[in-house]
Amino acid sequence: MKKKGLVSTCIILAVAIFMACFAGISFYKKRHFVEDVVTEGSAVTRTEKLSKYNQYLANSFGDVDIYVLEGEEEGGSVLILGGTHANEPAGHMAAIVMLEQFKPTKGTVYVIPNICQSGLSHNDPLEGTPQYIHFTTANGDVRTFHFGSRASNPIDQWPDPDTYLHTSGDWTPRYENASKNTTQTLSGSEVRNQNRCYPGIANGTLTEKVSYAVTNMINTLKIDMVIDLHESSPEYAVNNAIVAHEKALEIAGISATINLEAEQGIKIKVEPSPVNLRGLTHRELGDYTDAFALLCEVGNPSQGRFRGYTDEALAITGKDPCYKVASEIHNGALLYVDYSSGDFPISLRVARHVATVAALIENMGFDYPDKEVIIDNVPDYQEMVDGDNLGLWLR
Repeated sequence: MKKKGLVSTCIILAVAIFMACFAGISFYKKRHFVEDVVTEGSAVTRTEKLSKYNQYLANSFGDVDIYVLEGEEEGGSVLILGGTHANEPAGHMAAIVMLEQFKPTKGTVYVIPNICQSGLSHNDPLEGTPQYIHFTTANGDVRTFHFGSRASNPIDQWPDPDTYLHTSGDWTPRYENASKNTTQTLSGSEVRNQNRCYPGIANGTLTEKVSYAVTNMINTLKIDMVIDLHESSPEYAVNNAIVAHEKALEIAGISATINLEAEQGIKIKVEPSPVNLRGLTHRELGDYTDAFALLCEVGNPSQGRFRGYTDEALAITGKDPCYKVASEIHNGALLYVDYSSGDFPISLRVARHVATVAALIENMGFDYPDKEVIIDNVPDYQEMVDGDNLGLWLR
């Protein structure tokens, strides 16, 4: 009996060691996988490191590339942020499409497609989400991109506090009507949520350092507009929407009603940035910089709680039978997106982001000629939707 028990113990131990090694190798590969962003043939004129705007980021996992697209004529400037929540792939991929396709003729476009690089390096625990997504380009190449986590990797800042206390640090508001209520308490894990840590702390946690660098970059370069790209579950009320700081509400409203709905048939709503919800780009970057601060949301079934099996196919096609059923209950009243077609593919979600960004930039220049940014080679919304293959818009 003792010998039989020893053998069983050894077998169990061997299986446990094998599983630990397998998981460790998978974790290591994802942690160190580098996405291939193609700048050859694009309008990218140079790149610089985010640590230029916060020295404490140097040689850290948060020191990402800033892609700079400069037009021949001087004009305004805009910063596009993708990957704030790395499990929202349309925001990440839209930023990559824009940096590879946009060709500014006037003004400057700054693109950071992976602002939360730490979040891209792991997955949300217990969610069973894919580690990568793949797209086939027009020339037949297969390009691989991360599917990550909503929050920064715990190995980059640990442990989480019991309660996360947001603070504006040493920043002084630049918006005259900025709320004085800059302190809020959240669950401790929110300390790793990139979109709860603005305006940031220079030598704080990794997430706070990144937020500080973005805020300082906007102020240093006097960037005119910042647009943060997100996705949300179909049952989330703020969906298919532009969330705008007070300073940017007029630009957002004109973009939504005229450029998007009237001209392109894209149904979208405008939401004002909540004054008492702190740490978000559309609030803090509007209060602590002179930029027009906006955030774009688009519906994604792989984000929601109604979803079924969560794999790469769901992230790309947006086809989920559970959401199809939900769309048929009470005439779709459970959802805040039109899911009657039975899918919400990433090509559509990215197309919405690209069209929205283009509209916001155009209207900033219309209302403020000194801030004008003119962009050629903007992918056509309907062509992106009809093509149903995001790879066609990647180099």
